Amino acid sequence: MRNIALFSLSLLFTVLVSCTPKKKETPMENKTELPVEESSLQETLDAKKADFNAKASDEKKKIYAEGIAAVSESGVLQNAKNVGDQAPDFTLKNALGDEVSLGDYLQKGPVVLTWYRGGWCPYCNLTLNSLQSELPNFQAEGANLLALTPELPDKSISTKEKNELEFEVLSDISNTIGKEYGIVYQLTDEVADSYQKGFDLHGYNGDESDELPLAATYVIDTDGKITYAFLDAEYRNRAEPSEIIAALQALKK
Repeated sequence: MRNIALFSLSLLFTVLVSCTPKKKETPMENKTELPVEESSLQETLDAKKADFNAKASDEKKKIYAEGIAAVSESGVLQNAKNVGDQAPDFTLKNALGDEVSLGDYLQKGPVVLTWYRGGWCPYCNLTLNSLQSELPNFQAEGANLLALTPELPDKSISTKEKNELEFEVLSDISNTIGKEYGIVYQLTDEVADSYQKGFDLHGYNGDESDELPLAATYVIDTDGKITYAFLDAEYRNRAEPSEIIAALQALKK
């Protein structure tokens, strides 16, 4: 009798299970998740710019817009070293006080040479972080990255440590090398005054010249020739790492 009862319960369970309607998969359950695309550097910079425009006063936005226009009209873009030009050699000290030579690095392979305005510049810090992320890709193409800034060494080492940079950060005091590359411009009085009051530009650079370099980026081949140049009066525009990589790859063709 016990065996018959167990058999009956088992049979009843089987019937109930077979009659239970199966749950249909929803479109979301069938959907293959696509990888999330990372923002480009320029998209990140544009988001920062949009945030500035949303929060800054109309007066500050006007001062900065006029400053950018003044850079564009100064002739610096036309006078800057460009594709086909020979890159001036230089020796500068890095954040630790060691001398670093462009010529020495060119003996190892092509060089990505970039300028940033200072650790006070949020757009520069976003760019430096992006370049750090892309550093293995530059190195995979046999290139080294050198970053120049008019900041004093104690400021540049702070920038290097803050952004955990693994490439050379070189202090171009008084924009000496920047002037050889033709990328230095004079701030308008209004922008200079805003910078001085905002974060003490003179203290960062150790002078009162009110000069800054373009946020320029070059790819330099081992023979010292410039094969790629990014030059823009708008300091919130920067060379896209993917374009730099493409320029490095073009050297091998």
